[in-house]
Amino acid sequence: MPNIHYDSWIARYKQPFGAIAKDQAVTFGITVASQANPQVELLLRKDGEMSATSYQMTYKEADFYQVTLSLEQAGLYYYYFKIELDENGQRACYFYGADYDGYGGPGRVSAGDNITAYQLTCYQTEVTAPKWYQGGVCYQIFPDRFYNGNPNQEITGKKKNSFIYATLEDTPYYIKDAKGEVVRWDFFGGNLKGIKAKIPYLKELGIRGLYLNPIFLATTNHRYDTNDFMEIDPMLGTSADFKDLLDELHRNGMYLILDGVFNHVGKDSKYFNARKLYYGADQGAAQDENSPYYSWFKFTHYPDEYASWWGVKDLPEVDKANPDYQAYIYGAKDSVISKWTNLGVDGWRLDVADELPEYFIEGIRKNLDGFANEKLLLGEVWEDASNKIAHEARRHYVEGSELDGVMNYPLRKCILDLLINSHQRPIWSVARELMSLRENYPRTFFFNALNNLGTHDTERILTALGNDERKLIAAYGLLFMFPGVPCIYYGDEAGLTGGKDPLNRAFFPWGRENLTIQKLVKKWVHRHNDSEALQKGELIIGGNDNCFIILRYTETKLAFYVLNLSQQTIDLGQESFAFDHDNHNLGETVVKQVATTQLQPFEGYFWQGNRS
Repeated sequence: MPNIHYDSWIARYKQPFGAIAKDQAVTFGITVASQANPQVELLLRKDGEMSATSYQMTYKEADFYQVTLSLEQAGLYYYYFKIELDENGQRACYFYGADYDGYGGPGRVSAGDNITAYQLTCYQTEVTAPKWYQGGVCYQIFPDRFYNGNPNQEITGKKKNSFIYATLEDTPYYIKDAKGEVVRWDFFGGNLKGIKAKIPYLKELGIRGLYLNPIFLATTNHRYDTNDFMEIDPMLGTSADFKDLLDELHRNGMYLILDGVFNHVGKDSKYFNARKLYYGADQGAAQDENSPYYSWFKFTHYPDEYASWWGVKDLPEVDKANPDYQAYIYGAKDSVISKWTNLGVDGWRLDVADELPEYFIEGIRKNLDGFANEKLLLGEVWEDASNKIAHEARRHYVEGSELDGVMNYPLRKCILDLLINSHQRPIWSVARELMSLRENYPRTFFFNALNNLGTHDTERILTALGNDERKLIAAYGLLFMFPGVPCIYYGDEAGLTGGKDPLNRAFFPWGRENLTIQKLVKKWVHRHNDSEALQKGELIIGGNDNCFIILRYTETKLAFYVLNLSQQTIDLGQESFAFDHDNHNLGETVVKQVATTQLQPFEGYFWQGNRS
């Protein structure tokens, strides 16, 4: 068998690194060390097509073969190499593709029937993002649980079939019926005035962007069951309160991202109105087949059987193909997107983006592109967004006409794997997954990712880490070192704990904060805000059996973070490391700078400096 080598993360073998633009030249190279007259081909297949196109590779020097090509169509492509040579008097055939996990980097030789192809992302247009977003730090707020800014903590806009907690320290709790359905929603009374009142706190923390969970009129505390897209929930305040909040944020150099929940509405909404809880019998599709909203929904048995999100009857699903609904959300001059963006909203996060047709997302994108000031559009996607399949169809989120970026749940998963599952998953496996995200996403799309350790849909990060503050400190180090925009879930910086919903939605512990954690997070936020390398730097990942390393670099700056994941003290000067995507041996250079450092178990070390 000949000695064959390829590494998609090294410039010698693939240039440019990662995703390419349509019509951009890309060069592949491969080493085939053999005296047996090898013939080397690159086999490239477009996603959805059965056959691959063969590109003959040309011998260059010292067993190295190369080919340059460009792609006329954006999309997802897969490639591998075919090597034919003389062996034992006959012509033998070998294949070289990605490793078994399907990630990039170095691969393996395999038979043709078990080849794993490399992924190549080709995009139509490079996305952009507002300058305030790129390089900043965001903060996610669940509005009911942050702060009440009314005099004497008054609560307005109280709802039917709900209750309000006795104290702000109460544990969130749902009252459910025999079917397990929530019959009484719980509220603490956080509101828009409360967020405005805490802008000084957020500014001191170093936050640039706020991402709010839904604020429109709804029945529940989470408000993903919209009753009216055009109205602020009165429990949160008024339209004037919202405008005051926006204006105060902008005066302080801060910006606002709203949660757009357009796949479904609430069963008590004016659009559906199943129970006549807030609207009369003359309103809503479930009350009147002549309702202007009737065509928005798909009934299988009127009025009690209908399409809903994941079968949740509280959340009737809207037909996104309906032209009237499209106009209402983004197409008309007085659409939902237009109304709130015209007021000054700086960006949107699309809930359950996988449930939205791509033409629907493109319609929202087109609306936002019509504003003079650049607007941000993020999507809730839990996996690698470059190769996502939803409803049996490949998604094209990264190609330039839809989203600017996505929520980076894979990063959260990898951080938890490092800190609590390291005995189940080797460090090198996590490193490969993280580097594959960098390779699969167009660069700006990758740097636009909203990176989080926790959200309203996950356990609190401190709880997920077994209340181990050492690991929490390490997790924040990894979060702020990784490319993208770090996002803090309200209260995580104050040491809030809690399992999944509803326990992850406790009220912010004002006056009871964990000051050690808070100080640490603030330090990382300001470090990120002041660091060119952390905001813009390219990514190198390294490590060994004991340590994980993230290295960021620009033409002039370096930032380095090493984390000891073992149960013993590590002397960095005694360790050897391997690095991925390190074309200039920067990893080895930086390790020499910190060679005298010792790390205790789960201790991290940060270093930054100039690149000589």
